This record gives sequence, C-alpha cells and structure tokens, in this order.
Amino acid sequence: MIRLENILAPGRSLVNVPGGSKKRVLEQIANLVARDLPGLDNQDIFESLVAREKLGSTGFGNGIAIPHCRLPGCTAPISALLRLDAAVDFDAIDGAPVDLLFVLLVPEAATDEHLELLRQIASMLDRADVRDRLRHAADSASLYQVVVDVQNAS
Repeated sequence: MIRLENILAPGRSLVNVPGGSKKRVLEQIANLVARDLPGLDNQDIFESLVAREKLGSTGFGNGIAIPHCRLPGCTAPISALLRLDAAVDFDAIDGAPVDLLFVLLVPEAATDEHLELLRQIASMLDRADVRDRLRHAADSASLYQVVVDVQNAS
C-alpha cells in the first residue's frame, strides 16, 4: 500500500500560500506540481484540476478541499499540501471557505490504489485534531511532519 508521505514531499507542503480565489489556488497547485513532473505542463495540470472541479467541488467541509484528478502523462501518484494565508470560497458541501488543500494527481488509468490514497487523505483530514495541527504548523517542514506523524500513528 502506498503511504501518503511517499507521494508528498516537504517541498510540496507549503504554509501561508496566498489564496485569493479557487481558480488562483488551482493555478498555484498546477505550478507547484509541474516543477516535480518533468514533461508535464502546468497548464495541462491546471485544466485537469478545473475539469474535475466542474464535475463537483472537491471541497468536503471543515475548511478542507482535496483537489484531485487523473492526469495523462503522469506515471505515479503525486501529492501536495497547502495551507492558505486566507480561506477561499471553494463551493464546499458545507459552504465553509477552504484553507487546507491536500492535492492528489494520479495516472490516467487510476486503480483501486488511488481510491485508497483518496480514502487515506479523507480519513486523516476528517479528524479535528489533525486539522488543528495542520492549521498551527509553524512552517512547511512542520506541515509535512504532521502527515508523517499521523501516518506513523495509524
């Protein structure tokens, strides 16, 4: 089973990311992930994320969103974790603005393994104590460490 810390890197765990709007946040995610995916264009990543959002918001409540999509040309799951400097409207199911985003990009032929990763992310972020620790992480390294700690404890 893939563990989240194996697809998330400290360099893709960022605090105090300027929000602004849902579109702006998705653009920043695309730019961040494109740096670590040679051969994949940030515009393609952005368009894939936007297309997925059009099917239904990935904002699932409590200030959390899990933007995710299948990505042509992506060979292995890759993840990013962002804490925004100010929450943005993400059309979440509870109407609450989003300040924590856990991103998951998977190969086009997504498998049960990828559904399992989404389940792991959702169950981790479903815990109030974990959300609290993520919101109070002092810096990007601490943000990443919360994920590692939570994985190791489960």
